[in-house]
Amino acid sequence: MREMKAKSVVKGAPSGFVISLLFHAGAFLLAGLLVVFTVHQKEEKKFVPPRPVERPKMKLKKPKVKVKKSAKPKASSRIVTKVKRANMPDIQLPEMAGIGEGLSGSDVGGFDIAPDLSEISVFGGAQTIGNDFEGVVYSLLHTRGGGAASMGPDEFRDILRKYVLSGWRESVLSRYYRSPKKLYTTHFMVPPIPTAMAPGVFGVPDLEDYYLFIKYEGQLVHSTDIKFRFWAIGDAYVFINVDGEEVLMNAWQIHHPWFDWWSSTAGGDRTHILGNQRMVVGDWIELKAGEPLDMKVLYGEWHGGQVACMLLVEVEGEDYPNARTGGPLLPAFKTENFSWDSITEISRFLAEDECTLTNGPVFNDFHSESRPSTAIIQQDQVVEEKSAPNTEETVLRLWTMTDGKTAEAELLSVMSGNIILKNAKGRQLKIPAEKLSEGDRLYASLAMPPDLDINFAKTTKPRKFGGTVRGIDPPVRGNFYTFSARIKQTSRRPYGHQLTAEYFAVGDEIGGNRNVLLDHQTASFTLTRDNDYSFVFSGPPVELLDYTINNERRGKRYGGYLVVIKDSRGEIIAYNTPSEKLYENLENLRRIRVGWYFDDECNRCLPTPPEPWVEAGNN
Repeated sequence: MREMKAKSVVKGAPSGFVISLLFHAGAFLLAGLLVVFTVHQKEEKKFVPPRPVERPKMKLKKPKVKVKKSAKPKASSRIVTKVKRANMPDIQLPEMAGIGEGLSGSDVGGFDIAPDLSEISVFGGAQTIGNDFEGVVYSLLHTRGGGAASMGPDEFRDILRKYVLSGWRESVLSRYYRSPKKLYTTHFMVPPIPTAMAPGVFGVPDLEDYYLFIKYEGQLVHSTDIKFRFWAIGDAYVFINVDGEEVLMNAWQIHHPWFDWWSSTAGGDRTHILGNQRMVVGDWIELKAGEPLDMKVLYGEWHGGQVACMLLVEVEGEDYPNARTGGPLLPAFKTENFSWDSITEISRFLAEDECTLTNGPVFNDFHSESRPSTAIIQQDQVVEEKSAPNTEETVLRLWTMTDGKTAEAELLSVMSGNIILKNAKGRQLKIPAEKLSEGDRLYASLAMPPDLDINFAKTTKPRKFGGTVRGIDPPVRGNFYTFSARIKQTSRRPYGHQLTAEYFAVGDEIGGNRNVLLDHQTASFTLTRDNDYSFVFSGPPVELLDYTINNERRGKRYGGYLVVIKDSRGEIIAYNTPSEKLYENLENLRRIRVGWYFDDECNRCLPTPPEPWVEAGNN
């Protein structure tokens, strides 16, 4: 019986299994008849913060560059254009009219370090020199992770007020976006500029130009006892905190109800114009020699437009000349004397005679006394450049044969392996090249350079800016330019010697009459069958901006070029330019660094200053 029961159980198992199979098969069939739709919603573009960057360290080592005066270029007989051989003047830097006292006749500041000019801006640079302020940008439109943050004008001012009143506690801003890139500045001289230009300097060009601010921290110290106070403007606001106390606050009138806990007690407050508004005068500050105090500076924009922060210094007991606007011509606050590069950047946006960049105290603990800066460029900034000797070669030269015989003759041409000469009597001599000495063969080959086709080209890519409040177009337009030069041999005779090409891409001021060097590249090459007897080289993208300030159009635009070809002896064998003045002043042009402004003779100068702000109503 036990056996039979077991068998019956085994026998019944397949029936249940079959039923289960039929059930599952029906379920799968029903699922197959259904059509499933997946709806993909369009994902909104989100601001993605860049990765944190490491803080670079600059090696404080003065570059040692041997200076060699080079002669003006010697034109080749193959250049059709007639070249005027004007004497090349020594480099001269102009008087600094328009920003206070001139720079001539004093000592230079800031030239022990050669920063990358592409990293210099009115907001500072990417490298620290030790006695500077460290700055970072905040945007209250985004969270720390890059997501969107709900924000309105009143809420923004409430958060800013809470942050300053809390003693600048970082926890108040902990949820909001902070740029990983830091800038280092030795001054706070930011004349009014379109706010849309600021985020790109901090490495976040897609950041919107409103509800943002920049905060700097550093130390205030002086080598001697000093009593002074700040004069400043801020657009749309500025806060200055020294040793835990606010010593100056300034904002446009619309913001006053939010920032009402400090007011100036000094005479002359909101009397004199600087930039695009009237200055606020701060509280007196006393510093003991070599004893630093913590200092913080915060300024920014709330609703888009322009951003500005200019901080001047009045030392107790000092007499100052009058500025253009009638107030005292005060010096800018600085922790190091201004370099020419810093003065150039500031002068692009600073109207004439409103303040001075060239004198006043230097707030660090290693200057023995206050001293002005200078406009004299030290010689270690001039890069050595080899050129052809400034001597005219005689037409006749002594040629030596392999058998020791010599002949005095003029080189006419090189043809089919033969050297064609003409002696003093006018008789032509046809000498196989192999019968001449090695030195003479080299001379003949170099003296007959190839015919070259020189083309200069540029490509552009639009510069994109972050969003603006209510989608209004920013008052800034721009493009990235990439410049290149192509050299092609058009003559058939093989040359085979190394050539060196250099090009200069030149820009013009918008709203001025100065030139600016946009790019300068040099490359060596040999034209052979392998490269199809051609060579192309180019430089990095160059940003050119076109913007409007106080109804005045300003900026830079492409203006021209110069391409020069030299042989292995350093002699110029060809060039191409739409402006002969560039070639005529080539040696001066070679002294100009990328980013520098220069005049028609290629001498370095400052940019054309903008027109001063005209007050319309109350600020």
